[in-house]
Amino acid sequence: MAVKVLVVDDEKLIVKGIRFSLEQDGMEVDCAYDGEEAMQKLTENTYDIILLDLMLPKIDGLEVCQRVREFSRTPIIMLTAKGDDMDKILGLEYGADDYMTKPFNILEVKARIKAVMRRSAKEKASRPTGETLSMGGLKLDLEGHRTFKGGEEIPLTSKEFELLKILMENSGKVYKREDLLKAVWGDDYPGDERTVDVHVRRLREKIEEDAGNPVYVHTRWGVGYYFNAADSGN
Repeated sequence: MAVKVLVVDDEKLIVKGIRFSLEQDGMEVDCAYDGEEAMQKLTENTYDIILLDLMLPKIDGLEVCQRVREFSRTPIIMLTAKGDDMDKILGLEYGADDYMTKPFNILEVKARIKAVMRRSAKEKASRPTGETLSMGGLKLDLEGHRTFKGGEEIPLTSKEFELLKILMENSGKVYKREDLLKAVWGDDYPGDERTVDVHVRRLREKIEEDAGNPVYVHTRWGVGYYFNAADSGN
């Protein structure tokens, strides 16, 4: 089946160029020109990947990304005209899988799409069927990719889930940031170790009672991160 892509950007010439090139490669392309239109299409259709501009009318790209992650794990590549690192980090923090800074080469767009989809397919293939992982009041539904604390579901992004899963499966083991980056994002991911720090912070905000004094995901200063539900220090 053809890969189905949603391209969201208010610059119609950019959308036209991306659409033409992706369709030449046999992909099925749908388009939206503002955040509201994007959300409508995303609730009515299923896509294999989303190219999402950061600066959009009506609803900006970060909010669209955050809303999508409440009901879908479809891979998202953020597009931004800004080169500032904080914009890139924010995109990842809200659940994006990758980012690209304009202007970009369409060949790079295609390469990023393939890389992100390979990682996504690898994650799906590695999920055990019907298994759960429970520790310290946290429960991971490995098949459904759902997280529960005390019976209440906690919405995590796909990367937050993968990060927590690795740490829980190897409770007590300290992971270097570079090792977590490779394990969760893959060897071909262009970002750096700050991506891990951002996701750990977001993860703590969701699963910890006090993110500043974590009881699950701890820091070994100068080394990396580890999971230990019985360890009250950090």
